[in-house]
Amino acid sequence: MARRINLRQVEAFKAVIEYGTVSRAAEIMNVSQPAMSKLIAHLEDDTGLRLFDRLKGRLAPTQRGMRLYEEIDRIFAGVRQVENAIDTIRRDEQRRLLIGVMPALSGSFIQQATSNFLAQQPDVFCSIQSRSSQWITDGLVTRKLDVGLAIAPVDNPYIVAEPMMGQPVVCILPLGHPLAAKTVIAPTDLIGVPFISFDPESHTNQRVTSALKAHGVEPNVTMVVNVSPTLCEFVAAGVGVSLVHPLIVGGLREKLAIRRFEPTIQLDFHLCYVRDSRNARLVETYVEVTRETAVAISRTIFTGA
Repeated sequence: MARRINLRQVEAFKAVIEYGTVSRAAEIMNVSQPAMSKLIAHLEDDTGLRLFDRLKGRLAPTQRGMRLYEEIDRIFAGVRQVENAIDTIRRDEQRRLLIGVMPALSGSFIQQATSNFLAQQPDVFCSIQSRSSQWITDGLVTRKLDVGLAIAPVDNPYIVAEPMMGQPVVCILPLGHPLAAKTVIAPTDLIGVPFISFDPESHTNQRVTSALKAHGVEPNVTMVVNVSPTLCEFVAAGVGVSLVHPLIVGGLREKLAIRRFEPTIQLDFHLCYVRDSRNARLVETYVEVTRETAVAISRTIFTGA
């Protein structure tokens, strides 16, 4: 009779998928590598499913393994929602600010803006969610968010959306890339060059792709990511080049060659908030600090871009 799987097996399986190796997963779960391997083996025995292929001493998830992971991740996401609800209930007496930020700004910018805010308001509990611009707009309308940072234009009478850091995109390249010898990059320079893109549904990708196609250039997309720090890291590693808003470069400026791109493709981020918010004073302070942070960062990032 088959044994029932247990939570420890599921946690081990999830960790191996997410961290890539048994040794790293074992370290995260604070167990030995043999114990981790045994948990995975028992899970496969108990489910009757081959969840991994063994390739040169490494575990590679099978198609069934990935299907199971997707179900497990969905369930864990539900658990996290319950945990978030519990935290919200516990903090009902505490001042809270709920912030939504698009992935392109989910790195150093939101960290600096929020840290600057908390330096002034240390007793405020902040919740930050990195999602799409549409999700952020919906969250503001339904009052699940107080403030949002988005790139897609927002047209809603209940939301104030002020353009922030409107700038033309720049071309970011690995240091030493042949195109880095140029002062200005043109669309034709990118023909055949490995290109790293944001998600096809993103506003940035749609603007960039449309502009390149208008000049007869089909980008040679070799990788798609949805988070700006990841995109910049892969460019720095030499995987490809990209066209991005200068603000997303953040702390990776020294690892990248940044060049002007012409003809210009203008991108505006939008600082959004709800009219007559339940905690209007906090929102007003956060908005002001975010504006100041954007201006301060622009003085360093855009110099020489």
